[in-house]
Amino acid sequence: MDLKDLGNLVICDEELESRLLQLKAIFNTSEIFYIGTCNRVEFVFYGEQDLNDEFKNKFIDSLGLVASESQRLSILNQVNTYDGREAINHLFRISCSLESLVVGEKEILSQVRKAYERCRCAGFTGDFMRMLMSSLVKTAKEVYTQTDISRKPVSVVSLAYRSLRDSGLGTSPRFLIIGAGETNQNIAKYIQKHKDSNFVVFNRTLEKAESLAKELNGKAYPLSELENYKGGFDVLITCTGSTSPLIDNDLYQKLLNGDKSKKTIVDLAIPNDTAEEVIKNNSINYIEVSSLQAIANRNIQDRYEELVHAERIIEENIEEFIPLLKQRKVEIAMREVPQKVKEIKSFALNTVFAQEVSSMDEDSRAVLEKVMNYMEKKYISVPMVMAKEILVKNSGLQ
Repeated sequence: MDLKDLGNLVICDEELESRLLQLKAIFNTSEIFYIGTCNRVEFVFYGEQDLNDEFKNKFIDSLGLVASESQRLSILNQVNTYDGREAINHLFRISCSLESLVVGEKEILSQVRKAYERCRCAGFTGDFMRMLMSSLVKTAKEVYTQTDISRKPVSVVSLAYRSLRDSGLGTSPRFLIIGAGETNQNIAKYIQKHKDSNFVVFNRTLEKAESLAKELNGKAYPLSELENYKGGFDVLITCTGSTSPLIDNDLYQKLLNGDKSKKTIVDLAIPNDTAEEVIKNNSINYIEVSSLQAIANRNIQDRYEELVHAERIIEENIEEFIPLLKQRKVEIAMREVPQKVKEIKSFALNTVFAQEVSSMDEDSRAVLEKVMNYMEKKYISVPMVMAKEILVKNSGLQ
């Protein structure tokens, strides 16, 4: 999907729980979790959903996009849906970075795990997602250890830094960093090599800004003070969770404070933090995620053989996962069997055959009770054993 369209689907941290709760209710799904990275947005459902055009239209509408009808149609035409085994394969490929902008980067696995953990803690996931994540992590670890897919590891962040370095930083560049999340923490590991540089960090939460600034031996300020900053900059690095452009032309002019020299902006946010008017009306060397695509494509070609090996590992793990999943489904369904059998037994003794039972002597009732208890245990254990035997023989996903 075009990254500018993708930005419309991003859910900010503050709204995540309320938005997912709404989606869970609208689509009556038992489990859901959301993954948002620098080049993808994924909504993972577990439930009875027919992923047809009607569903896609309803889903896009339910997101409450602030977009024109033409933008809405553009987004709708780019939405990919996966179901059943295909969906599991897609998620496994994501976690193994086969679907990443940079094939072989390991950051995606951490991002998926963090996304799942947040949704799990909020109560949006259950037994299926738990099993899926366990198999997903196992698969990713096998791919990273048994193949050379992450040989000479690169990432979106490292590509961004490479582009920044190649653009020519000059001596003692002044870095203005907006956002102190994981992406900017990672790029800080590269830019801190420039020992004579000046670093200033702004973030919504001052404590996180201070933590990152300490690593860079720089200064930290709350994001609310950004428009008052007069210290100047040569490189502006931004990556926040804002769902609309954070840096408009008015703010950018305030940050320039009359400086007319060409600046570099590294914007790794999705959607972009930088408004188009800033790029259009100013002398800027602009580095964004989509501009790194050409480098990423060459990376994919270099690792083709490892991709084949990784796909084989994924397929093997899916073959292991499917029967376990089906067996678990039956186990959950069979939890109700003991209670149902007890209810049938009680109804038979106390309603259907109540008169006959009441006329029996004490010894006869004791024998009947033993027989009923024996039958109760068998009616609980036998179906479970038979179901497991059937599932082991049939590993297809329905």
